[in-house]
Amino acid sequence: MLRLVRPVCGRCASKTLRARSAFAADLRQHFSTEIKRSTRPSLHSQSSGSIEAAKHGRQSLVLRRFQSAFEQAKPPSPASLGKPSQARTYRRTRKVLRRLVQLSIALGVIYAVDEYAFDACLTRSVRTFSIGLLIALDYKINFRPDPWIGDSISDLHARSAQRVFDLLRANGGLYMKIGQAIAMQSAILPEEMQKMFARMFDDAPQNEWKQVEQVIREDFGKGPEEVFGVSFSGDTSKGIMERTARASASVAQVHWARLPDGREVAIKIQKREIARQVGWDLWAFRTVTKIYTWWFDIPLYHLVPYISERLMLETDFQNEAKNAAKMRDLIQGEPRLRDRVYIPECYHDLSSKRVMTAEWIEGIRLWDKEGITGTWHGGWRQGSPGAGGRPLDPPPPSVAASVSPNHPHDEKLKPTRDDWRGPAKKGGLGLSLKPVMETMVGLFSAQMFLWGLVHCDPHPGNIFIRRLPSGKPELVLIDHGLYIQMDPKFRHEYALFWRSLMTFDNATIARITREEWGINAPDIFASATLMRPYEGGDGKTLAEIRAMSKKEIKERQFEMQQKMRKGVKEILANQDKFPQELIFIGRNLRIVQGNNQFLGSPVNRVKITGTWASRALAESPDASWRDRWREYGRHLLFRLVLTGTDVVFYYSKVKQWFGVGKGMDDDLEENMRKMAGR
Repeated sequence: MLRLVRPVCGRCASKTLRARSAFAADLRQHFSTEIKRSTRPSLHSQSSGSIEAAKHGRQSLVLRRFQSAFEQAKPPSPASLGKPSQARTYRRTRKVLRRLVQLSIALGVIYAVDEYAFDACLTRSVRTFSIGLLIALDYKINFRPDPWIGDSISDLHARSAQRVFDLLRANGGLYMKIGQAIAMQSAILPEEMQKMFARMFDDAPQNEWKQVEQVIREDFGKGPEEVFGVSFSGDTSKGIMERTARASASVAQVHWARLPDGREVAIKIQKREIARQVGWDLWAFRTVTKIYTWWFDIPLYHLVPYISERLMLETDFQNEAKNAAKMRDLIQGEPRLRDRVYIPECYHDLSSKRVMTAEWIEGIRLWDKEGITGTWHGGWRQGSPGAGGRPLDPPPPSVAASVSPNHPHDEKLKPTRDDWRGPAKKGGLGLSLKPVMETMVGLFSAQMFLWGLVHCDPHPGNIFIRRLPSGKPELVLIDHGLYIQMDPKFRHEYALFWRSLMTFDNATIARITREEWGINAPDIFASATLMRPYEGGDGKTLAEIRAMSKKEIKERQFEMQQKMRKGVKEILANQDKFPQELIFIGRNLRIVQGNNQFLGSPVNRVKITGTWASRALAESPDASWRDRWREYGRHLLFRLVLTGTDVVFYYSKVKQWFGVGKGMDDDLEENMRKMAGR
C-alpha cells in the first residue's frame, strides 16, 4: 500500500510530491488493480451488474477519501458543523453549594449573636440536648448483661459520667450546681460517676472587674465607690476593696472589702451572665428530664417544677440574706447550739438581688483537716481571728495608700492574720474532729426536726471552723441560698420515721411511707435514708437483690441495677403524695455523711441524728402536755436502745485503729454498694 508522508514545509512538499493529476492517475491504477483482485469470481457465481456496481462504489469511496486529504485548507461552512450543543451549567451543584454557604453564614451569625448578646444560652442548650440524646441512645442500646459497645455496664457508666462531666464543666453556671448535687450521691450512683464528679468542687473561673462593676451599677444605679464608700485611688479617708475575687463559685464570686466604718465584709456578686442563662438552663433541664421520663419510664418529671423553683431562688441574693437572718435567729434561740454555731450577719442596705454584703469570716474550711487539727500557736485563752463575732484587727494605713488606680490582675489587700500558725506557718487550730462533727450533725438535725428550715448545700466549702477562747470549735455556716421550708405535718412525720428506723418499728414505717408519702418500697427508701441497708420491714426488695448473689458477675450486676431501678420507680410511684422536700433533705443527709467520712468518721452520725429526731417529738410545741410526757418517756427508752448503735460504731473504730477499715460511715457505704451490685 502506498505510504503517505506529511511534508514538513512548502519547499519540501514541492520536491516530494508530484502534480495532483499524476498522483490521482497512480491512485486510480492502484485501486483498480486491488478491486479486480477482490472481485474475482468465487465458487458462487455473481451477476456482472452487481460486480461492476460494487467495483465503481468502492473506487469512488477510496478516491473521495484520499482526494479530500490533499484539498487546500478552507474554513468549514456553518451548515457542515451541525447544531451547536448547549453548555452544562451545573445548576443543582451550584444550588447546593450556595445553600451550604448561606447556612454556614447564618450559623456563624447566630453563634456570634448568641455568644456576645445572650451569653451563649442557645449554644449551651444545644450542647445539652446533643449530649443528653447521645447518653440516652447509649443506655438504650448497651444497658444489657453483654453490651454491644464495651465489656460491661461499668464501661457504659464510665462513658456517660465522662460525657456529663464534660457537659457540666463546659456550660458552667447552674450546671455546676447540678454537678455538685451528683457528686454527693455516691451511695446510690454507680462508682464510675462518683470518681468523675469528685472534682466538681473546684473553683470556677472568675469574671473580670469590668463585668463585676457593671452588675453593681445595674443593681444600685451607681458604682462600687459610691455604694460601699471605697476608693481605688489611694484615698485613706475611705474604705478599700479588692478588685480580684477571693473565691469564685458556679454562680457568683466574692470580693473582700473594708468599709469606712471599719467593718470587713464579703461582697458576693452574681456573675453577669447568670441572669440570662438561668432561664435557658432550667428550660433545658425540664425538657431533658421530660424526655428521659418518657424514654426510660421513670417518673422524674413531676419533681422538676419544685427543683427548678429552689434553684431559681438560689440566684436571688435577697432571698439568701433572709434565709441567713432566719437561721441566725433560730440558732441564737437554741442553747444547745448558740455558742457552737455562728451565722455571719448580712447587711441588707448594701445588698440587692444580685449583690449581697455580709460579715467577712476568717477561718479554716472544713476540707483543711491539717489546719483544724494542727498545733495551736495562738496563745492561752486566745481564739482565732473573728471567733465569737469579735471585730477583726484593722489593716495598716499603708495598705489603703498602696492601692493602684489601675486594675491589677492580682490585687491582695486583706491582712493575712495567720500568726496563730506559728513562725513556720505549719500550725493549726489545735481542735479535735469529734466535737466539730458533733456540732455539724446536731445543727442539721435541728434544722430538719426542730425548725423545718433546712440548709441544703452544706458541702465543705460552705463550712468554716474557728477556735473559741475556751479551746472549743465554732462552726460557721455560709451560703444560705438553697433552703427548703418543711410543712409542720411532714416535719413531725419525718422525725417519727427516723425514730422508727432506729427501733425497727416496721408498722409505723409502713404507715408513714405507704399511706402518707405514697412510697411502695419502704425498705429501699429506709436504706437510702440511713445510708446503709435497712434490715427491718418486709425485706422483699432486698431479698430479691441478695438472691442473685450466685449468678455470673455481668448478669448479676445488670439484674441488681434493674431491681434498684424498679425500687426507684416504686419510691416515686404516687406522685401526688410524695413529699418533694425529701429530694433536698436526702441531699443534706448525704453531704453530712460525706463530711463525716472525709474527717475519718469521728462520730456516730446515725445515733446523733436519731437522738435529735426523738427529742424533737418530745419537745413539739403543738403537742398537749399529756402527749409531751408520753413522748419524753419514749425518748428516754429510745436513748437506751441507741446504745446498740455504739457497738457498731466502736467496732468500726477498732478496725480503723488497726488499719482494717476507714470508719463507720465508710463501712455503711460499702454495704450500700454491695446491695446495689457494685
